[in-house]
Amino acid sequence: MDIDIVRHSLSHILALAVKRIYGNHVKFGTGPATENGFFYDFKFAKPLVEADLAKIQMEMEKIVKENIPFRKKVMPLPESREFFKVENQPYKLELLEKIGVECCRPGQAQRGPRFRKNLNSGSKAGMTMATHYQLGEFEDLCKGPHLKRTGEIKIGGFMLAKIAGAYWQADEKNPMLTRVSGLAFADKKTLKKYLASREEAKKRDHRKLGKELDLFVFSDLVGPGLPLLTPKGSVVRQELEKFVVEEETKRGYLRTYTPEIAKVDLYKKSGHWEHYQENMYPSLDIDGEKYVLRPMTCPHQFMIYNSRPRSYRELPLRYAELARMYRKEQSGELTGLIRIMGFTLSDAHIVCRPDQLEEEFKKVLELVQYSMKVLDIKDYWYRFSKWDPTDKNKYIDDDKAWNESQSSMKKILDHMKLKYEEGVGEAAFYGPKLDVQLRNVNGKEDTAITIQIDFAMPKRFDMVYTDQHGKEQVPMIIHRSSIGCIERTMAFLIEQTAGNFPLWLAPAQVKILSVGEKHADFCQKLAQEFRENNIRVELDLENETVGKKIREAILEKVPYVLVIGDKEIKSKKLVVRDRDTSKTRAVAKTKFIKEINKRIKDRK
Repeated sequence: MDIDIVRHSLSHILALAVKRIYGNHVKFGTGPATENGFFYDFKFAKPLVEADLAKIQMEMEKIVKENIPFRKKVMPLPESREFFKVENQPYKLELLEKIGVECCRPGQAQRGPRFRKNLNSGSKAGMTMATHYQLGEFEDLCKGPHLKRTGEIKIGGFMLAKIAGAYWQADEKNPMLTRVSGLAFADKKTLKKYLASREEAKKRDHRKLGKELDLFVFSDLVGPGLPLLTPKGSVVRQELEKFVVEEETKRGYLRTYTPEIAKVDLYKKSGHWEHYQENMYPSLDIDGEKYVLRPMTCPHQFMIYNSRPRSYRELPLRYAELARMYRKEQSGELTGLIRIMGFTLSDAHIVCRPDQLEEEFKKVLELVQYSMKVLDIKDYWYRFSKWDPTDKNKYIDDDKAWNESQSSMKKILDHMKLKYEEGVGEAAFYGPKLDVQLRNVNGKEDTAITIQIDFAMPKRFDMVYTDQHGKEQVPMIIHRSSIGCIERTMAFLIEQTAGNFPLWLAPAQVKILSVGEKHADFCQKLAQEFRENNIRVELDLENETVGKKIREAILEKVPYVLVIGDKEIKSKKLVVRDRDTSKTRAVAKTKFIKEINKRIKDRK
């Protein structure tokens, strides 16, 4: 049995249950299947509360037991309009006005037009038809497919999970509806297993661990989506940035520092103001000039390239920057460090000759793969993001350039034998891209890193180089990141490690615990020796029991814990508690320092 069909059928069962309980005053939106379940959007006369879910769940189970059939109906569009007009369902009428729109929102499991042209002979030939599905007292505008009868669903394999607000058709200009979401799996056992995994995910959620481990905070006075990294969180960020700079320098990148603000004119020239403005913050008036916080670094670095004539011998030029950027997010989309308003990108732009493009793209991908290996991120995949030729507002209107650049990228990817998915409508407005995709612990997919081929910007900015014959040529540009947005990468690492950072990233690499007050001086001298050897160390000299101090150090997930008392001072050996094994071992101080420094250097 197709689980997506089960889930979509459950959304209709949910709608029927709501209609039975709350009557015809409810206005119905849409109800697609989702990756792990289903939802339906409603407009209630009175707000729904979490306690109502149990009542709706019971009614859904009753409907399943009634074994009601799903009945498909196909009718002319005017007849469909009349039906929903009598039912007083404005959202269905709105959908009927959009001939050819999809049954469910883009990206959901159940998609497809609910309309078709009737090509059969007869009085209705050539007429636009609408597809309905009837389930008991509830009839919906929907393409389907559905199960034959509700009794095919196993009770215990589904449950209602939450209530949330959702704008109609995901547009904040539209009314806010109530979204009732549920989970659905093949049987009770599978659902139970999924719920257990969700509990584990909650423990690993970077927002929860970020607070517990004192890595970052948010302030209402500062504003949503603007994280404040604490000293401990700053250490993690600094180490990631240090890794990026070191690795990029080895690979021939040249570092730049460019402003976080620029004239609007710069982004008009780049095309961002025309094609990306909805993701940018409003402009500022400074001395009669319009300025804007930058969403991208590329135009700034292009100004460096254009600051003097360039020869073919100089190329490729690889400009890299840890760049602060600002992109507008809807308040409901802000998520910890994963989706924020201001972030730092490990950004770079490679200006190269056309004959260098494939080799440079390959080197970028090798850097990305090496970065993922060092960060120990294994569960990622690639998406070849292409343009949507029908969306003239989002993309630069140049069919020839798009076809050529996409063909060029596909050739490179296939030549490298890279496995990838394709995503139409996911390209940057100026060219196709390869996205590195990850999922957070809550199952949400996000782009971690992008590599883009740009056919538009060099022409827009009149970027040229002189070839070996003395003629001016237009270069190619690769936009790329090495580890993506630093804050987002931190979030993924927190969740992946459950806060047990590898030694090189750990905010405190060693924690020294004193047994009593008389051991404090020795502990402080030992800590200073560690610092002089570039080892991050914390002290706990509080007048508490050793057991309590150890428990706190364990909760802080410190890689190494040292307890210092009379015995340790006399023996001249350190008793080390390893986080990874929870065992203790005696080791000479100099040997321990060398061991730690090697692991830090190797980033193991």
